Amino acid sequence: MAHLRSRRRLALAVPVVLSLTASLGFLPTAASAAPAAPAARAAAPTTDAPVLAYVVNTRTDRHTISSVQRAITAAGGSIVATYDRIGVIVVHSADPGFAQRMRAVRGVQSAGATRTAPLSASGTTDEGAVRYLTAAEAARVAKASGDGAEPLEADQWDLRAIGADRAAKIDPGSRNVTVAVIDTGVDDTHPDIAPNFSPGQSANCVSGKADTTYGSWRPVDADHYHGTHVAGEIAAARNGVGVAGVAPGVRVAGITVAQPDAGQLFFPESVVCAFVFAADHGVEITNNSYYVDPWQYNCMDDPDQKAIVDAVNRAQLYARGKGVLNVAAAGNSNNDLDADALVDDSSPDDSTPVSRTVDPHKCFDIPTQLPGVVTVSAVGVKGAKSYYSSYGDGVIDVAAPGGDKYQIPDTPSKNGRILSTLPNNQYGFLQGTSMATPHVAAVAALLKSAHPHATPAQLQALLKAQADNPGCPAGPYDGDGDGVVDATCAGGKRVNGFYGFGIVNALRAVK
Repeated sequence: MAHLRSRRRLALAVPVVLSLTASLGFLPTAASAAPAAPAARAAAPTTDAPVLAYVVNTRTDRHTISSVQRAITAAGGSIVATYDRIGVIVVHSADPGFAQRMRAVRGVQSAGATRTAPLSASGTTDEGAVRYLTAAEAARVAKASGDGAEPLEADQWDLRAIGADRAAKIDPGSRNVTVAVIDTGVDDTHPDIAPNFSPGQSANCVSGKADTTYGSWRPVDADHYHGTHVAGEIAAARNGVGVAGVAPGVRVAGITVAQPDAGQLFFPESVVCAFVFAADHGVEITNNSYYVDPWQYNCMDDPDQKAIVDAVNRAQLYARGKGVLNVAAAGNSNNDLDADALVDDSSPDDSTPVSRTVDPHKCFDIPTQLPGVVTVSAVGVKGAKSYYSSYGDGVIDVAAPGGDKYQIPDTPSKNGRILSTLPNNQYGFLQGTSMATPHVAAVAALLKSAHPHATPAQLQALLKAQADNPGCPAGPYDGDGDGVVDATCAGGKRVNGFYGFGIVNALRAVK
C-alpha cells in the first residue's frame, strides 16, 4: 500500500465487530434473494466514454451466477474474473449507468464502481518517505551489533522491544506457516528474504485476476518498496546478512495489489483477488498494511461504496473460513475510530477529493474494520502510542512497534523508525501502522507455529492474551511534543483505545 502521504487504519474489538456486523447485516447474504427484476439491456455506450472497473455481488448458486454473467454481457460489460464461491464478479464497462443496471438484475445483491477515474496502466500506511541506510551507517551499526546478532540488528530496537531477539533462540517459527504480504510487491531476490520466500504462494492480483507467472509478485521499481520492507519485518532470515525478522523461521509470500504507476493505489478488485488467492493456496496469515482505495471510509448509504464493502468482506470472510487470520493496520491519521464523526478530506484519492464528515460506525475503513480482522495500532520505542497512529476504544485489537520519529532510541543510528529490507538489496527506515502490522502478523505466525491447529479466532484470542498493556497515559497525550493534546485514551488497563489488549510480545508467544 504505497502512498507517501499519511494513511490511516483502525482495529476492532468486540463492540466494533458487533456494530459492524449489525451494519453489514442489511447486505444480502449468499443465501438471501434479491428482488426480482428483468435484466435491462444497456444502450451502447459512447466510444469515448471512460472504462471503469466494477464489482457485481450475487448469490453463489451456479444458476444465478450464469444468469448474471449473461446480463453483464448484455449490458456491455466485460468480465475480468468470477469468484463464484463468494459471488463476486469483476467487470469492466464504459457505460456510466452500468452499476445501476446491474442492481436491477435478479440475483444481484449489490454492484458498484470500484474507482472514480478511468482505468490506467493502485494506499499504504507508512508515514513519510523512506530513509535509506548509507554504507557508512551500516558499517557503524554492524560494529555495534556484536556476536550472534545480524549485522544491522543493533538498529532494530523493535525486536528487543517485543522480545523477538530472544524468542528466535527458542522458536524462530515453522516453515509450515506462511504469511502473505498483500502489498506493492516483494523483492524475493533480496538476500534477507530469499531464504524464506514461497513463490508457489505468491501472485500478482493487480488486474483483479491472479497472475502466477514467475516473478510477477516483484515490485515494478524501487519506489514500490513498501511490501519488501513489510516482508523483511516479518521473516528476514537470521543468516548473517543485514536484518532479522520477528519470525525468521516462517515463510513469506507476496501478493501484489498496488497499481504499477506512481499512485500505487489498492483497488477493491485487486484485494478481493488477493484474499481468495491466499485462501486457496494454503496461506495461514495475511498482512494488510493498507486501506482499500479510492475511499478512506466506505459509507453504506452509497451504493458504490456499499458494493465495495460487500465484495471485500466476502473475500476476507472466505479466507477466514479457510483458516486464514487477516491482520490489518489502523491508519496514520491519528483518528479516533470510535468517534461520532470524522472528517475525510482525502477521498476519492483516484480523482478529486471532496471533504466530507463521516461516522466511522457506518462508514468503514476496509479491510481493517471488517469482522474478524485483527486491527493494529503503532507504538514507538518508549512504548507510547505513535503520534500518527489512529486509535479507538473497542476498535483496536493490539499494538506493536511501528516507529515514531519523536521517540528516539539508544541505537547507533538514533532513528526511531523501523529498519528493514528494501528492493535491490537495500535497507531503510520507515514508520507507520504499516510497520506495526507485520510485527503482529509475525507474532501470530509464531503462535500458529506453536499451535498448528489453532483457528483464526483462537489465534486472535492468543494474540490478545500474550500482549502487554501499558494502560492509558497518566496525563494528557501530546505525541509530537508541541504542547497541544493530540488524542484522548478511553478505556482501562486491560483494554483501551490506544493499545487494545496491549503490545504484542514475541517471547511470551513462543513460551
